[in-house]
Parts: sequence; structure tokens; C-alpha cells
Amino acid sequence: MLEDNSVGCCLLNSEIEPMALKRLVHRVMAADKICLLYGPNAADLQQSTGADGILADLSKSENIKRDMENLRRQIKNGVLGVISRNRRHEAMIVSENEPDFIVFRVWKEGGEQTLELAAWYEEFFLLQMAIMPQDNEVDFARYNADILILTPEQYKIFVAKK
Repeated sequence: MLEDNSVGCCLLNSEIEPMALKRLVHRVMAADKICLLYGPNAADLQQSTGADGILADLSKSENIKRDMENLRRQIKNGVLGVISRNRRHEAMIVSENEPDFIVFRVWKEGGEQTLELAAWYEEFFLLQMAIMPQDNEVDFARYNADILILTPEQYKIFVAKK
């Protein structure tokens, strides 16, 4: 996967053992890819591992503005991607607080609503948008997203379809 030129970024779970995580970050960056962390310790580990930034799940946040301000302070100039609830109101609030990109999770069930949300978002906002399929049945080719976040299994399926 690191040799695939169509892959520009790797997302690593912050719950990986810290020294192994640091080695993985360096390996990803040596391959000239962007490296982001996600998970409960992502913001805490971003600086010490040398990762470029984080992907934060704020889909359950009750105060998106405060949470994003705290994350920005923690990661300094790092990249901040934010998973939003799949609703227009939350997508607007996230975007007003200027993450580097916003992420919508997509399930096959309810995929049409997310497709409509993504089309609406693209029309009104300049921020990069990512789609994160939550099952292998999602037809992500229908989305006009800037970024596609795949699990290793989904990536294998994607490559096999090329």
C-alpha cells in the first residue's frame, strides 16, 4: 500500500503500542505519505510520534467549537480532520470552525441520505470532504469526495476492482 501512488495518506490507530506506532509513522512518512492518527489518544500522541495530524471523531460532541479549539491547541499546526454527524447543522458547525477536512461516515443502509448530504456540502463549502465507508457494500464511487478513507480490507477490494 505504501508503494501505491494513489494512496496519499495513512491513518493509524493511536491505540497501537507507542513504540510500534512511532515506527509506523516514520515508515509512512519515509514513503512520502501524510500520516494521521485517530482514536482516543491521537491528539496526545501526534507531536511525540511525528505524525502530520489527527482525525478526530466529534460526531457525539455536545460542543464542537470548544472541542475543536482544544484539539487545535494540542496539535498546534498539525492537520485536523473531523468526523461529523451526517446532518447539515453539525456539518455547518464543524466547517465554521475550519478543520482541514470533514468526514462523513457512509453505510449502505442510509447511503442515499449521505449522498444527498455530501452533494449539498460540496455545493456550499470549500473545505475538503472525505467519505469513510462503514461497510463493504457502500458504492463510494457515487460520491464526489476529495478524500476516500478505506480500511485495509476495503482497499484490497478497491484495488481488485481497478
